[in-house]
Amino acid sequence: MCELFAVSSERSARVRLRFAEFATHGAPRDGGNPDGWGAAYYDGLDAHVLREPIAATRSAFVQVLEHHDFHSPLVLAHVRRASQGPVSLVNTQPFSHEMAARRHVFAHNGDMPELRAQWPLGPGCANPLGQTDSEHAFCQLLRALAPLWRHAGQPPGVQARRDAVAAFAARLRDFGPANFLYSDGELLFAHAHRRRQADGQVRAPGLHLLVRASAHGHAHAVDGMALHAHAPQPHALAMIASVPLGAGDWQALGEGEVVVLRAGQRVA
Repeated sequence: MCELFAVSSERSARVRLRFAEFATHGAPRDGGNPDGWGAAYYDGLDAHVLREPIAATRSAFVQVLEHHDFHSPLVLAHVRRASQGPVSLVNTQPFSHEMAARRHVFAHNGDMPELRAQWPLGPGCANPLGQTDSEHAFCQLLRALAPLWRHAGQPPGVQARRDAVAAFAARLRDFGPANFLYSDGELLFAHAHRRRQADGQVRAPGLHLLVRASAHGHAHAVDGMALHAHAPQPHALAMIASVPLGAGDWQALGEGEVVVLRAGQRVA
């Protein structure tokens, strides 16, 4: 299955991803996730969204990302094993759309073969560019959120956004594994469901959360990922991943649980 990863930090962090190694954490080392990789690094209300529809082991471009010093307080990453739609750029995650003059980014892990037929897009939705169930789901989420943003001179309330995401996630679970990450540039939402585990069974947990205590500096390294964040003032940082990445008090999220992070802290 696909692999998800995200960082939310109160201060910009340098997150270097080596996708060829990163993909092996939740997939067999002899196969990995060979069908594409992508990452979004937020910079204010916009984001650098970098994607490629080939295995990281065959990519020359991924080496640029590995060595470039992207600093961002909010990062989302995805490694793809295709289940729907051909292997192409248009079907490579994370997906991004503009709404209310800011970049919205979404990445999904799971397979929902009946989603597009049984939950068709209505008028006013963002239109998918590709053929995946994941992008179709993203467009449904944007449709649910659009009324909150349409007339807002400022971001809608956190609770209103969380309720909309939670209601969307509850319906999405009817169609299959529905782990996803979504951000509007301020908040990071993570919904945990089920995923294929090491023994081949599909069950919870689908995501894991690591919240680190505020500190002047944060460092975390594991095969495929190196994170560093330093600031004059103590600051919070949190990570979400499909499977625990290295040491730390990683918490398995409950089936159907929605977590909201802002500036490295969990929002109640």
